[in-house]
Amino acid sequence: MIQIIPAIDLIEGKCVRLTQGDYGQKKIYNENPLEVALQFEDAGLKRLHLVDLDGAKAKKVVNWKVLEKIASKTSLHVDFGGGVQSDDDLKITFGSGAKQVTGGSIAVKQPDLFEHWLKTYGGDKIILGADAKNEKIAVSGWEEGTSIWVYDFVEEYVEKGVKYTISTDVAKDGLLQGPSFDLYKNLQDKCPDLNIIASGGIAGIEDVEKLAEMNIYGVIIGKAIYENRISLADLQRFSV
Repeated sequence: MIQIIPAIDLIEGKCVRLTQGDYGQKKIYNENPLEVALQFEDAGLKRLHLVDLDGAKAKKVVNWKVLEKIASKTSLHVDFGGGVQSDDDLKITFGSGAKQVTGGSIAVKQPDLFEHWLKTYGGDKIILGADAKNEKIAVSGWEEGTSIWVYDFVEEYVEKGVKYTISTDVAKDGLLQGPSFDLYKNLQDKCPDLNIIASGGIAGIEDVEKLAEMNIYGVIIGKAIYENRISLADLQRFSV
C-alpha cells in the first residue's frame, strides 16, 4: 500500500504553497500549520512532509519551532527538509521531533558530510532529496541547476546506504498537471530496492492510484489537497 504523505510548506511560520519553487508565486493557505497537521491526523493520515522554505533560502533551519509544535502535539511521522546544512541543523531537527530528515543540496555540495550523516544516523533516518529539472539535479530550493543526471546521482548514494529518496520534477511542481511517471519508473528500473517517494504535480486521486499500481513507496501531496482536488476522505482508503 502506497504511503500517503501530505505536505506543509513553511514561510514565516505559515502554511504556504509555491508554484515551481518560485517564492514570488506564494499562496498562504493557513496561518497555523498545527491546525492543518491536526486535520491530517484526524483524517487518519499517519505521515507529514514538512518543508522549511525559509530555511532552504537561508541555508540553515529556521522554522524548527513549528516542527517541535507539530511533533509534540500530533502522532504524525514527520519528515523534515529545507535548510538542513550542518551537524547543528541536523541535531536541532531531530531534537525537535523529526523522524526523518531530507538532505538535497547538502548531498550535492557537501557529499562527505551527507555520507557522514548516513553512517551516523542510518539510511532509515536520512532521506536523499533528488529534485530534478529535465532529469538533471536542481538544488538550493531549485534556484540552481546542475549538470548531474538524477539517475546516476541516486544510484551512487544507494550504493552508500541510502534507502529512501524524495524526488520532485521541478517542471511539474505546483501545476496540478500530473506527476512525472517516467522519472519514477526510470528510478525504479535503476534502483529496484529503493523506497521512492514521488513529489510534485499530483492533480487528482487517479495520479495516486497510478503511482500505487507502479508500487511506488510513497507520494507527497500538497496543492491538490489545498485546492480541493483531492479530499482527505479520498486518501483514507490508502491509510489502512
